[in-house]
Amino acid sequence: MALLEIENIHSYYGNIHALKGVSLMVKEGEIVTLIGSNGAGKTTTLRSINGILPPREGKIVFRGEEIQGLPAHTMITKGIAQSPEGRKIFSRMTVRENLEMGAYHRNDRSEISEDMNRVFNLFPRLKERIKQEAGTMSGGEQQMLAIGRALMSRPKLLLLDEPSMGLAPVLVERIFYTVEDINKQGITILLVEQNANVALEVATRGYVLETGTIVNAAPAEKLRQDPKVREAYLGEV
Repeated sequence: MALLEIENIHSYYGNIHALKGVSLMVKEGEIVTLIGSNGAGKTTTLRSINGILPPREGKIVFRGEEIQGLPAHTMITKGIAQSPEGRKIFSRMTVRENLEMGAYHRNDRSEISEDMNRVFNLFPRLKERIKQEAGTMSGGEQQMLAIGRALMSRPKLLLLDEPSMGLAPVLVERIFYTVEDINKQGITILLVEQNANVALEVATRGYVLETGTIVNAAPAEKLRQDPKVREAYLGEV
């Protein structure tokens, strides 16, 4: 069953035509990845989904409802949460306060507390840092916090934008183990990731974006074997 369907969307930055008829689908329970070079339109696709950059043309359907054009702040109540590129944590707030901000629209205090404990089970380091100002933590810890904050809204769909950016290889591995755990808990994930090797290892399916256009779509393993993908994105010849 399709959780998210995007049909022929065109998105612009001013007069710059950034997405040129992008169509894709994410089924419930999947991890789907978007891969492509810098400037291909990966982050723009996420921004179009979550209402930050509404498409001028096309349709976005989430859980059977058209959502293109809805204000960005309503998306979290629809069940879409994002861990943004560059983390964008509240640096002068504590870890606890950042996580509480992820649940700002909720009133179920006991369940918020349960969800915070779930985040701590996924990321034990955050529990150790619960009273620490987020801006004083390492990049890896801040990435954990950004993902944890998004999970506090109880999303049906988690948009992950470049979770490995700037992290040491050992931390990248740890983050992606956790991404798989999150998916096993029933959360569907749309992943944008520059590290195509890692993305295709965890994903069910993938789409390749080039200059705002989908040029390939296939199961992740098939993309891993595609000679063009291997040369362009996996560093193989």
